[in-house]
Amino acid sequence: MTTNTVSIRRARSADAAGLSAVFDAAWREAYLGVIPGVALERFLARRGPETWRGMIEGGRGLAVVAFGERIAGYAAYGRARDRTMRAEGEIDELYIAPEFQGLGLGTRLFRAVRNDLIDRGLTRIGVWALADNSRARGFYEGLGGVAGPEAAERVSGICLPKIGYLFA
Repeated sequence: MTTNTVSIRRARSADAAGLSAVFDAAWREAYLGVIPGVALERFLARRGPETWRGMIEGGRGLAVVAFGERIAGYAAYGRARDRTMRAEGEIDELYIAPEFQGLGLGTRLFRAVRNDLIDRGLTRIGVWALADNSRARGFYEGLGGVAGPEAAERVSGICLPKIGYLFA
């Protein structure tokens, strides 16, 4: 019998290819029909392994959830970048590969990242979700997020409405 363990840890340079694969699969699954095809492909093309290596070495928090040796998801986080949300900390991205969704890994990753932010003194945390991404919105609402400000996100030249969720 094979036993796989689930771990949450900081991303390492060796994770770049796995992060790129999760990003590609999760975005294709989440945003097909939400982000026009050409814009989505352009955006995905800019987030290959080299970009991920740069992000890992860049200092912003980047955590992975691993299932055995495989990267199953990730979260990027740190100080809030946008004052519109009136949050101290922000989870910029949280994605789980489609084949690992529904197993509770996203919830575990969210809680670990939120605890890390709180440990840094960033207790009011915000996250943005595209307005048309009902699964993400339901996920954050299920975790106790309160819908807050609305804004727009530009993805490859396309302007998409988004909603901020606050966690106190």
